[in-house]
Amino acid sequence: MSAGASTTEPTAARAAASAPPLLQVENVDTFYGPIQALRGISLELQAGSMVALLGANGAGKTTLLKTIMGLLKDQPDKGRIHFLGQRIDGRQTEDIARLGMALVPEGRGVFNELSVLENLRIGGFARRGAQVDDLERVFEYFPRLRERRGQWAGTLSGGEQQMLAIGRALMGRPRLMLLDEPSLGLSPLLVREIFTILERINRDGTSILLVEQNARVALASAQRALVMEQGRFVLDGTAQAVAADPDVQEFYLGMGGSGQGEALKRYRRKKRWR
Repeated sequence: MSAGASTTEPTAARAAASAPPLLQVENVDTFYGPIQALRGISLELQAGSMVALLGANGAGKTTLLKTIMGLLKDQPDKGRIHFLGQRIDGRQTEDIARLGMALVPEGRGVFNELSVLENLRIGGFARRGAQVDDLERVFEYFPRLRERRGQWAGTLSGGEQQMLAIGRALMGRPRLMLLDEPSLGLSPLLVREIFTILERINRDGTSILLVEQNARVALASAQRALVMEQGRFVLDGTAQAVAADPDVQEFYLGMGGSGQGEALKRYRRKKRWR
């Protein structure tokens, strides 16, 4: 479902767009018992890109990240997932991590009774070799983690814990980071700080697939965006084009001005995107 490159784009951009995708998800179905959470999902993510995944609660966004990362036993039920040209559906999560993929889960998942430094070192367990350069890279992105490297993770603020979760993922030198709701529970100022750093990490070469409930900040940071409803994609395009879509403006950016209640808005969205 990737958009094609324009003939007016620079040569390097056209070459990147025509290269094999870093991540390819093909016609994936995922079930929780009798409940189908993903319905024929397909997507391609090119190396060096940041892609935002938007959708209402229960749309299947987190399930998609967990399916890609191999965290759901015996999933996907149907379809294929390739990363760096290798098929990864059905493989163990640790094997996928060693290939160069990392997940920053919703809720951060830091080890509260370990120090910041110990949490970061755990992030590099799957990779051999010294971690000094990787620690310095993380501290360059997040100077506050250097200041608090001996502090228990459980005593950090919510924003600092999110920085630690991202930094721990970076310790594995991932080619692709999957992030699940990095702005959840943070103040607007901290959200902007986190996303500024994510944009820098992306510019430095790490690709990002981002699930985010703050559609405005996600669309401002990503190059491409997809909207998911009821386990399937209903919209895919550049972040600018998705942000300009009237339905996205009404349902996700709060620009509709219609004043309907949430139940009616959900009904209208389902009718419009069925």
